Amino acid sequence: MGTNPNTDTNTIETPRSSLGRALVLHPVLRGTETDRSPEASLEEAVGLAAAIELEVAQAAVVKVNQPRPATLLGGGAIEQYAKLLDDAREAGEDIDLVIVDHALTPVQQRNLEKAFGTKVIDRTGLILEIFGARARTHEGQLQVELASLTYQKSRLVRSWTHLERQRGGFGFLGGPGESQLEIDRRLIGNRIVKIKRELDDVRRTRGLHRKARAKVPYPVVALVGYTNAGKSTLFNRMAGADVFAKNLLFATLDPTMRQVVLPSGRKVILSDTVGFISDLPTHLVAAFRATLEEVQSADIILHVRDIAHPDTEAQKADVEAILTDLGIDPERDPRVVEVSNKIDLLDGAELDAVLARAGRSGNTCAVSAATGDRLDTLFRILDDRMTAGRELVELDVEHGDGATLAWLYAHGEVIGRRDDDSHAHLQVAIEPAVLARIAPLAQARAAA
Repeated sequence: MGTNPNTDTNTIETPRSSLGRALVLHPVLRGTETDRSPEASLEEAVGLAAAIELEVAQAAVVKVNQPRPATLLGGGAIEQYAKLLDDAREAGEDIDLVIVDHALTPVQQRNLEKAFGTKVIDRTGLILEIFGARARTHEGQLQVELASLTYQKSRLVRSWTHLERQRGGFGFLGGPGESQLEIDRRLIGNRIVKIKRELDDVRRTRGLHRKARAKVPYPVVALVGYTNAGKSTLFNRMAGADVFAKNLLFATLDPTMRQVVLPSGRKVILSDTVGFISDLPTHLVAAFRATLEEVQSADIILHVRDIAHPDTEAQKADVEAILTDLGIDPERDPRVVEVSNKIDLLDGAELDAVLARAGRSGNTCAVSAATGDRLDTLFRILDDRMTAGRELVELDVEHGDGATLAWLYAHGEVIGRRDDDSHAHLQVAIEPAVLARIAPLAQARAAA
């Protein structure tokens, strides 16, 4: 029944880690076609392991001609890597964890652990572990726990772990200082219900915040994109903020918002979000619905792409698939602007092609968040989008006319205000038809 798969093994040089050493296996199932090369998928899996500060001892692409229901991998591959793990133990270089970059059933996970004699986690478990380590806000922690419980509910052969470690995470990796308690379906179900109730409160709070912003009103610009596309670096560059930005997968988990003033003087709220990734389980997307609602309600959606990545087209497809799941059509929704980031890593014909493409489309721009190159183009696009259909006018309103002042703040955007003894002198971005409704009430003149 087993096959003798061809395997390509790479030794990965990574810093020593207190969390242990890992073997990363990326199975390639016969007849399964993807937009990515196996080598690129393996590299991403290694990046996920690095994001959780694991030392990757070895990494390999494993070809699987006939997936086994009991183990996924064929007998030849299991024998090969069991020997590799045994050899490592004898040499005093124990490999503490095997990461299978694929979804595993509970039975497959248990059988692989028996065959390898070590902890085994799949792609979903690894991503959840990263999220657990990254979550800082109460909302983020709730979202991660919900996703983790949903994952565990289907595999009660596993044990819930309560870790006595300083770092975050949900214990899929195991480790010293942990005590395990078997969780039954009823307890998990009760906790899921409680978390969902708390997340509903989060959604209501977010809804109130959105209503408050709508009254100001400050439009929301949401950054979305594949993980490690440079969203947080772009966020910092645009907002002058100091958000954690590092060359790591899932460097950002909790949403962050900052006010940004565009060149026209118009103010917007810039929102950074969790990065998307391929093969993200449905229940994981659902768990982060509260965060993603900020994207759904955004006035402008900036799809940030790592244009220098060899799999940039496949990453784009993955992000657009998730946007579609959120009810956003990336091709037709006028809110979506594609930002080709990291042009500083391109040169020659590649750079020329990216710049030419951006120049032909009003929905695309090319920037370098790292250097700030061509960021003025992005700001100009945002200004054009925000002021489309609006005129910038100056209005002089008497201080005693509170009704008109309140009406202007509610129906237009007050970009600037100067007060003297008798009047408020306002700069307002407003639709002409709306402005006509207050013409008898205020003296208006076109802005210089």
